Amino acid sequence: MNKRRDFLKISGALALGSILAPKDLFAAPFAKKPIGLQLYSVRKAMTDDPQGTLRLVSSIGYRHLENASYKDGLIYGMEPLFYRKYIEDLGMKLQSAHVGGPQYDPAKKQEALDWWKKAADDHKKMGAKYLIKPSMPIPKTLAELDIWCDYYNAVGEVTKKSGLMFGFHNHSREFEKIEGTIMMDHMIKNTDPKLVCFELDVYWSQKGGYPAVDYLNKYAGRFPLLHIKDEEEIGASGTMDFKPIFEAAYAQGMKDFYVEVEKYNYEPIESVQKSFEYLNKAAYVK
Repeated sequence: MNKRRDFLKISGALALGSILAPKDLFAAPFAKKPIGLQLYSVRKAMTDDPQGTLRLVSSIGYRHLENASYKDGLIYGMEPLFYRKYIEDLGMKLQSAHVGGPQYDPAKKQEALDWWKKAADDHKKMGAKYLIKPSMPIPKTLAELDIWCDYYNAVGEVTKKSGLMFGFHNHSREFEKIEGTIMMDHMIKNTDPKLVCFELDVYWSQKGGYPAVDYLNKYAGRFPLLHIKDEEEIGASGTMDFKPIFEAAYAQGMKDFYVEVEKYNYEPIESVQKSFEYLNKAAYVK
């Protein structure tokens, strides 16, 4: 019964998308703003019907994508070149991807780097510019954290040779202290800015006790990407002040940003649509 209900929801959403496309798809005024979407926001739909969901995402007006699926050389079950053509035919581009990578064992460092080389090559085929590690274990000592920093520098060297920048995405726990030092600060200071960047999740930064604006100003240039997130849909909680965040982000060199919705008041595709509309109306979003 649940599967049938889910199918009906997706079918109804696709029917809505067919009303919007193809005539209105590229003529819409909202297409002017390069608002991006982290596809984790519609994760179940991307599992059930990735191609149909991508059509819906495009019809909303999203133009830049950040993936959250890579397994056995496939992206949401599609070959890299097929995926690239499919989204580009819809007027979208892949800019970034969250890729977890293998479970890291320093004794098998080269094996891990070979994996990242393959991942970088596959994502280069899709036109991506960034490969982002979305999370990591929390070290107990700074010495242990240094091992990770060295690893990230090495991964950055590998991805750079393939034409991609390697980066790390934070949650709130990276703002905890290890031996009296904020983990996020230590990572930023001990990674090579030519090899490693950071994707600042503004919601988790605030939850961790450190406003995103402070980090954008303190480490200008290290955050080419941002996750724009709220408690639910963008702007829904009233606790996130996005205007100064965007102003600081643009000033320090933001290249792209992605809506990410994890909790919903509506069906996921409607939530990302409402989030898009909120940012599209905002004068501070360029």
